[in-house]
This record gives sequence, C-alpha cells and structure tokens, in this order.
Amino acid sequence: AMNGLVDSLLNFTGMVGSGLPETYELKVLLNYIQKVNDKYQRPVTVPKELASLIGNISDALDLLEMSDYAKSLKNATNTPTLTSTVPSDLFQYWDSVATAREYYREVTNVFSGKTHEFSSTSVAKIIERWIEQVNMGIERAMILGNHGYNKADMKSGITPTYFSFNITKWELTGKKNPDGHPFVRAKKIAVGEFPLFLEGVVRMMKTIDKDEVQSVYEKVKASGLRDKGLGMYTLSSSLVGQSYDMGRMMAFSPGWLENQSVWMHMSYKYYLELIRKGLYTEFFDEMKSGMLPFINDETYGRSLLECSSFIASSAFVDPSMRGKGFLARLSGSTAEFLSMWVLMMIGPNPFFMNNETGLVEMQLVPALPSWLFREDPSAGRNEKFVVQYKLFTSINVVYYISESRDLFGVRPMRYEIGLRDGSRIKVDGPTIPSDLATNIRRVVFIDFIHAWY
Repeated sequence: AMNGLVDSLLNFTGMVGSGLPETYELKVLLNYIQKVNDKYQRPVTVPKELASLIGNISDALDLLEMSDYAKSLKNATNTPTLTSTVPSDLFQYWDSVATAREYYREVTNVFSGKTHEFSSTSVAKIIERWIEQVNMGIERAMILGNHGYNKADMKSGITPTYFSFNITKWELTGKKNPDGHPFVRAKKIAVGEFPLFLEGVVRMMKTIDKDEVQSVYEKVKASGLRDKGLGMYTLSSSLVGQSYDMGRMMAFSPGWLENQSVWMHMSYKYYLELIRKGLYTEFFDEMKSGMLPFINDETYGRSLLECSSFIASSAFVDPSMRGKGFLARLSGSTAEFLSMWVLMMIGPNPFFMNNETGLVEMQLVPALPSWLFREDPSAGRNEKFVVQYKLFTSINVVYYISESRDLFGVRPMRYEIGLRDGSRIKVDGPTIPSDLATNIRRVVFIDFIHAWY
C-alpha cells in the first residue's frame, strides 16, 4: 500500500510505487516494540512461518551489510550522493525481502500450528537492525525528495510522501497472463518523485521531537502546501504536469477534491500533531483560519457545525467557490477535532499511575489561549476569567484564572469537587487523589470540578 490517507492513490495502478507514511508508522511501531521488550525482558513466541520470514529478512540484511554499498557508506565523510537509479545492492536486498514476504503470504493461507520462541535478547537485536534500516531509508528518501531550494514548491527540508519506480531492466520469465502478456522479472529500477503531500509531513511529525516539529512547521507554512489565500493547508501542492497514471486525483481540476484541495480530515490531522507536540501558539494561530468554529460561515457556505470532505482551495478556477465546503458528512475531521478538544480542555494524561503508591490519580492540565476565557467582571479576584465544559457529558468542569493569560500545560493550584449528595471536597495541589479520581471515572458520583490556576 502506498496511499496512506489519500484514497485516490488506490487507483495508482499504472506504476510501481511506495509511500513514506507507512515507513514512519513502522518506525513508531518498532520503537514501541523495542521499548516494551526492554521493559519486560520476556521471550516472544511466534508462528513458525513468521520466524522463517524473519530469518530470511536477517539473511538479506547480512548480505546488504557486507555489500560494497554498505562499505561505501561507512567510508563516506559526507552525505552520500544518490541518483535516481537504485544501487544494485539495495535492489537485491529489496528483491530478496519482497520475495520472502510473497512466499510468507502464500504459505500462510493456513498456519501449520508450529511455533518458534525468540529470546528477549534476540528480539532486541532484530528490532535494532530493522530500526537502523528504516532510519537509513528515511534518510535516503529525504535526499532524493529534496533537491535544494525550489521556488515553485519551497520543499527543501520537507519530507516527501510518495515515490514511483520505473523498471529499467528486466528479463522474461517465459510465462504469460490470460491475455497473452508476458511476465517479467525486474533486474534494475529507477526512482521518481512526486510533489509534496501533507500526509507524509503528518506521519513524520509522530517520529520527531518538538524542536524538529517547529522547524518542519515553519517550512511547511512557507511551502506550496499552504493556501495563503484561505490560511489553510491543502492535501498536496500543485500536481500540474503529473501523469494520469498517478490516479483519479488527476481527473479533477486543481483545488477540487483530491487535487490540491483543503481536505479537512488531512488538515485536521496536521493541526492535531501541532498540539500533540506542544506547539500551542502555532496551533491556536492556525485554528483561527483553519478550523470550522472560527472561519467565515458565509464563505464556507454551510453550517459551521458540519464538517465537509473538502474545501475548494485558492487553486480552483472559480473564485466564487474558493473556501466553500463540499460533501458535508461525519468524517474523520470530527474524530481529529475531538482529539484536539481533549488535549485543549483536559490534557494528554488526565488519569495516571502514581509510581510510589501504585494508585490511579488525576490531573487536569489544559492547553487554552487567553482569548478563549470569558471575563466575569463581577467575580472575585481569583475567578475573573473562566472556561467551562462538561467532562464525560455529565460533570461540569470550570477553570478559573485571576488574570488574562495563556494556560499552556499549567497544572492547577487547587481543586474543589462537588458530589451529587451536595457535599464538597477541597484538594490542595495539582493532583486529585485516588479515591476521588476513581469516583470521577465512574461519573455518577460527581456533580462538578472547579480548578484554580
């Protein structure tokens, strides 16, 4: 698969392709497995067929690490220079692993029931090698997908998302398909690049730290992925000149549907990663122009409570349609917005385990800008600015601050918790103790939570 979120690339039948979104997700998964393996130090039992596949991959890695290509990397003092032609050693590695994967799929229509046990030490070594190869692949992709400062796209430093592969040398197998077309075995391939897609950026952001995300954000904002007229982000930069083999997106006018429109689910995924990584100022700046509660409803052309599949971008030929939402539905944008709402109002880890007591406790650590607080002139000095919401659709939560300021990742000074029997409990400090935290999770016992910052 190479489409990630971009479904229109499912029509990508006219060429061989690959995608970095899956690579970034694989890196996240491998890092997680490594972390769990290091923590629990337990053997891992897998089907015999999977163990055989892992063994074939290890054999292919052994050959790659002994190859001339690998030796040249070790001796290189600068960033390696790559051409579009895939080095023969890398091609042989890909061919061996792809063959092993295809054989695994062939023999696992029915599993034998036999298993193989890997020790924790073996798992650690295997995962470490795989992570190294994934990182090297990402590095090669960044080199191939970035060719310096490009005025048309300004994509230097921004991750590519998709690649195509052209078979430049092959041999006949002697077999033919039902239509009489000959089958061939690839012997050499060349890589081709595509314009920028926001999908790759979002997946990459999951693998890097806050400082790196800040740099990526600034580059993306200056790139062809940003619709400067609308203050939003498009699914892709300009696709003008791309082959129709790329998929159905090329059948649409620029700025419409999957061809350089503002695909709401995709842009909301981008905004979600900004707040996840703690880029609060940037997130709320983007919110004012890119999220439904705050954009112009007349321009949008429908209720701001309705998410759309896409918004016609400034690339669309008809100026009267730019900024309008089309195909309103309960889309993935809704799920992404709820995730953003949780991080804004509640925080990333409301319930957590106290390492000393082993008990569950609670904290409310919101991320809210000053302009979302309502001023109450009649309130007391410590309760002048207020934000209110419902937790678990039932518990009234109110945040108080004494002066207008941003509340980005700040823990409360104290709480007051009201029970449904009318009693009130005061809690000093930033955390709610286990007995109350448990009752809050059960919802029915709690009427309200007030927190002072």
